[in-house]
Amino acid sequence: MRLTIARKIALAVTAIVILCVGTMAWVASSNLKRGFVAYLNELQVQDFDQLRELLEDRYRTEGNFEWLRGQPRALGDVLARMTPRSQVFEPDGDARRPRHGRRPPPPPDGAPPPRGYGPARGEPPPRADPPPGEAPPPRRNDPLDFASRVSITDAEGRRLIGPPDLPPGVERAIKVDGAVVGHMRLMPLRQTGGEDSSATVFLREQLQSILLLSVVLIGLAVLAAIWLARHLLRPVAALRDVTARLALGELSARAPLLSRDEVAELALHVNAMAEALEDSERQRRKMLADVSHELRTPLTVIRGEIEALLDGIRQADANALQSLHAEVLRLNKLVDDLHQLTMADAGDLHYHWHELNLAELLRPTLERYQPRAQKCGLDLSWSLPSAPLLLQGDAGRLQQVFTNLLENSLRYTDSGGQVVVALGSTGGHAEIVVEDSAPGVPAAVLGSIFERLYRVDGARTRERGGSGLGLAICKALVEAHGGSIVAAPSVLGGVKITVRLPLKT
Repeated sequence: MRLTIARKIALAVTAIVILCVGTMAWVASSNLKRGFVAYLNELQVQDFDQLRELLEDRYRTEGNFEWLRGQPRALGDVLARMTPRSQVFEPDGDARRPRHGRRPPPPPDGAPPPRGYGPARGEPPPRADPPPGEAPPPRRNDPLDFASRVSITDAEGRRLIGPPDLPPGVERAIKVDGAVVGHMRLMPLRQTGGEDSSATVFLREQLQSILLLSVVLIGLAVLAAIWLARHLLRPVAALRDVTARLALGELSARAPLLSRDEVAELALHVNAMAEALEDSERQRRKMLADVSHELRTPLTVIRGEIEALLDGIRQADANALQSLHAEVLRLNKLVDDLHQLTMADAGDLHYHWHELNLAELLRPTLERYQPRAQKCGLDLSWSLPSAPLLLQGDAGRLQQVFTNLLENSLRYTDSGGQVVVALGSTGGHAEIVVEDSAPGVPAAVLGSIFERLYRVDGARTRERGGSGLGLAICKALVEAHGGSIVAAPSVLGGVKITVRLPLKT
């Protein structure tokens, strides 16, 4: 049988309940037995003091204890005058009738016996007290027998009556007119009696009640443990089914929320993971489709050019070779960009970290693009701080970020426009802002321009150049430096790209 989590929980709860209830039952039974024996001892000490008073009165009458020496019947006469409190049960085992105390009066002549007595119920008739002067009838080795555990000696320590070698117990001095005339010793009870004694029967009934209650509680605990295990593991079973479906590729599977505990949080995490996997799979398929489309375009152009040359439709002159070279360069850049993104995703893109002054890194790039901007009919201006902005980074990778941003602005900004670059610092971060003029990008798609192979219809098309991977590469490189890059509408009418990089502290 496979030991499932539900069975483990049920067994664990059952074991704990058995241990707790068993310990409670054992402690309760032990305390009951010990407390009951202590209670009987306290009562017999009271009987013991009563016996001492009777012996003192008898000594005053007789003048000595010679009447008691070796005379059990004499001790029986004294005990018959007592009103014992300790022997609350009949020694014959009937725990329902007190041994001492008043019996109900006999029924009138011809009337039936009172309820609860008589041979009709299979009970023996009440026993009559022994006549005065005679010893009580012998008892059947009952440890509760008071007389068998009392030892009496005279003033000189000579035994008058009782066991000769009585263990230590309760001791009392018998005094008459202030003088000690004898000593008494009572051996305390160690147990409640024999197997048939009333006290033992009483304790046995109580222990049986405790045991029965314990068994009932354990049975209820087992049922509760089984129900609790099934209730707790119901969400886990649902999670198991969902994860099994996800493992089979069914990424639309979602776990139901059946509770509000930690299992529900786990279900939320599983659902978030499923959504991430589904989105990743969707992006992967879109990426494959886009890459296939991007590769197909230059390959189709190259194939057409070559076929035209082979068919003699076009001459193999410098113009044809230059066209082929341009398509090969475009294809090579696309492959290089895909390779960089793949390396960045896998964490295999290497960086050479050292301290950089961002203004000194950015200035040569801007000066190099100034002639190209003039050739495109654009006004390229910048604002760099005189104070150094130091950070830890890779100069080559950051140079690639700035180059891609300037390439986009120069390529997609209409002639007669302007491109503005500003460098500053705020909140412990360096902030590079690149803004250009019209045409702009719709605000609804600004968050998508950093996606791979994404292009905006209209102004920014394939005819204007680019593979749609430049901004995706910029985002990967900036995030590798612990920074962020965002796009927003520019007041110049185009796009505003803001790059934030943490400064060295």
